Amino acid sequence: MAKTGTTSQGLREAIERSGYYPALVAEAVEAAVGRESIGSYLVHQETTIDSSEVRRHASVLVLTGTRLIVSHTDEQTADGTSPAPYATTNTESVKLSRISSVMLSRVVADPQSYEPGTLPREVVLSVGWGAVNRIDIEPLSCGDPNCEADHGYTGSTTADDLSLRISEAGDGPETVRQALEFAQALSEATTAVSGL
Repeated sequence: MAKTGTTSQGLREAIERSGYYPALVAEAVEAAVGRESIGSYLVHQETTIDSSEVRRHASVLVLTGTRLIVSHTDEQTADGTSPAPYATTNTESVKLSRISSVMLSRVVADPQSYEPGTLPREVVLSVGWGAVNRIDIEPLSCGDPNCEADHGYTGSTTADDLSLRISEAGDGPETVRQALEFAQALSEATTAVSGL
């Protein structure tokens, strides 16, 4: 479930509607936002199934005039450190001037008959600011299947700070629309800060 909007009261209501530890999530997000005005927000809850467990994860993105606040909350099963299940929540505050990329991938059904304004089947919002990078390295080859020479390695680096997948099937069409609106607001805010 994702919700987007522009007020602190609307943000709290969206967090409460998500039903995922709302008091914990709201307190963490509100503390990170502080007294700044909210330009836009997106609340997304994701459920994953491991081999024997169902786990929930909530992401809250808040755009202020100067920062992107990113909050994640996960539930954990009882383990050696806690006899009862517990939750962890963290927030990160990123200056808009540090955001280097806002990427929005769209998956569209039946592209040959696509009409402007039609909602994508799913979107993936990726935001990079240089805090986390992933390096993928693989052996380089010359294409000769019989060659045994060492040709070195090739690789690529990918900014891996934030990636949210929101689908019409899992989250509903309104949620996809809200993700598109948040992505646009974030893109416009980073462009305005960079002076482009």
